[in-house]
Amino acid sequence: MTDTTLLEVRNLKKYFPVRGGIFGKITGQIRAVDDISFAIKSGETLGLVGESGCGKSTTGLLVLRLIEPTAGEVLFEGQDVAKLNKTELKNFRRHAQIVFQDPYASLNPRMAVGDIIGEPLMLHKLAAGPDQTKRVEELLSLVGLGRQHAGRYPHEFSGGQRQRIGIARALAVNPKLVVCDEPVSALDVSIQSQILNLLVELQQEMGLTYLFIAHGLNVIKHISDRIGVMYLGKMVELAEGGKLIANPLHPYTKTLLSAIPIPQPGIKRNRIILQGDVPSPANPPSGCRFHTRCPECQAICSQEEPEFREINGRFVACHYPDVVMGE
Repeated sequence: MTDTTLLEVRNLKKYFPVRGGIFGKITGQIRAVDDISFAIKSGETLGLVGESGCGKSTTGLLVLRLIEPTAGEVLFEGQDVAKLNKTELKNFRRHAQIVFQDPYASLNPRMAVGDIIGEPLMLHKLAAGPDQTKRVEELLSLVGLGRQHAGRYPHEFSGGQRQRIGIARALAVNPKLVVCDEPVSALDVSIQSQILNLLVELQQEMGLTYLFIAHGLNVIKHISDRIGVMYLGKMVELAEGGKLIANPLHPYTKTLLSAIPIPQPGIKRNRIILQGDVPSPANPPSGCRFHTRCPECQAICSQEEPEFREINGRFVACHYPDVVMGE
C-alpha cells in the first residue's frame, strides 16, 4: 500500500425514482446511497459491509460508472469519472474492473472459458491470435486453473472454479482497481477461504487495489485494511480493520460483530438482537437512521442527524459513540 490516493468518493448520492399510477408519475425516491464519502489508497483494500439494502453494491456500481450518480463525485486518479468522454471512459474501464457476486450468472453460458477471458483483451486491443491464447493460459494458471480448461464451458465447472474464471476475466486487462461485489457469498464456506486467499495473493503479486463488498464482518475482516460500515444508504463508521473489530464505536457495528460465530466450543458471544425491521429507503427515519432499532437510542437521535466526524483517526456517525479512553 502506498500514500497515493487512487479512488476518492465525495458526497456520493444515488436516488431511484418511484413511479405509480397509470401515467407513471414519480411519487417518491429510493435513497439507495445518500451522501457518503471515502478514499482508497493504491494497493489498499477497503471493505464495505452492511445488511441487504444498505447501498453497498450500488456504491460499487457508481464507482465504476455502471450507473449514473444523482449527485457527488467519483475521482479516479484525480479525474471525475462522470465527466469522462467515450474514449476516456473506455480507458477507465480497463483500469477499473469488477468481480460479480454470482459466478453462475456472470459468465456467458454460450462462450468457452478461453473466449470469456480473452474478450477483454480483444475489446481493449491488448492481444490477438496466439498472443491472446498465451495470455489466457497465463491468467488461468494465475487463478489456479489449467490450460485445458480454456475450451470448456461454464456449466462444466463448480461455483468456486467459476469465480476463479470471473477473477481471471477481471485481471485480463491489468486493472489498478477491482470492485469485488460479494464475491464469496454464493460459495460454500470451505471454498470461500480459498477465494479470499487467492485475492490476497493476487493483490500482493499484482499491486491491486480492492473495494471489497460483503454482508458480514466475518468475511471482510480477513482481507480489509480499512472497513466502512453502511446502514440505509449512509456510512456510519469507517476505521482501520483491527481497530474497528477490537473497538467498534457505532451501535450498528457492535451488532454486526455480535453476529460473528466463535469457532470454539463452550464460548458464547453476547449476541445483540435488533428489534423491528429495516426502515424503507423511500421513507428513511428522521435524525439518525438507525435510531428506530438502536438499543442505545437517546432523545436527540430521533431529532438530529449525527455528523460523520473524526475521532482519534477514525470516523463515526453517532451522537454517543462508545469511545475508549486513551485510544
